Amino acid sequence: MRLMLACLLLVLTLPASAQIYKYTDANGNTVFTNQPPDGSAAQSIELPPTNTVEMQVPSAPAASAGGTTASASAPPYRTLRLTGLPSDEALRANNGTFSVGVSIVPRLAAAHRLRLLLDGQPYGQPSRAPRLQLTNVDRGEHSLAVEVLSGEQAIQQSPTVTFTVQRVNTSSPALRPPPPPPTPAP
Repeated sequence: MRLMLACLLLVLTLPASAQIYKYTDANGNTVFTNQPPDGSAAQSIELPPTNTVEMQVPSAPAASAGGTTASASAPPYRTLRLTGLPSDEALRANNGTFSVGVSIVPRLAAAHRLRLLLDGQPYGQPSRAPRLQLTNVDRGEHSLAVEVLSGEQAIQQSPTVTFTVQRVNTSSPALRPPPPPPTPAP
């Protein structure tokens, strides 16, 4: 296979090394050809060498002052943000359970996991799912972010979103069932 490829390349280079001739025909036109004409004085043309470009070998990225490469310090995901949280109103979750989505571009790498940070603290188990659930979150204002983990190390974090959880107070007298009607005396 390599021998055939080498022969093919050699055949392709032969026309490039052919001699070029210049002469004037009977009508006074200048003609360039690779065959010398019969009976006409032809001038041999010397062509300059062809341009060649050598392939550049990629170099390693320059290290920054901290000793890490520039590509290693860049975040691996262009987009990493939480979705499904209200921005202007309270999140109504009577039992404090709700789920949030994660928008991530490009797709999550096989070795990476997602974990929520609720009020700055890790929440739940790391997961590959782009939909994460929170359970029994207290009412009031909270902050939430998602981080990408490689093993146990956080490699990227989304912007923090602040939201309010609204839960119905189940001890309110208005929410208690009405008392049963009195039974008539016999």
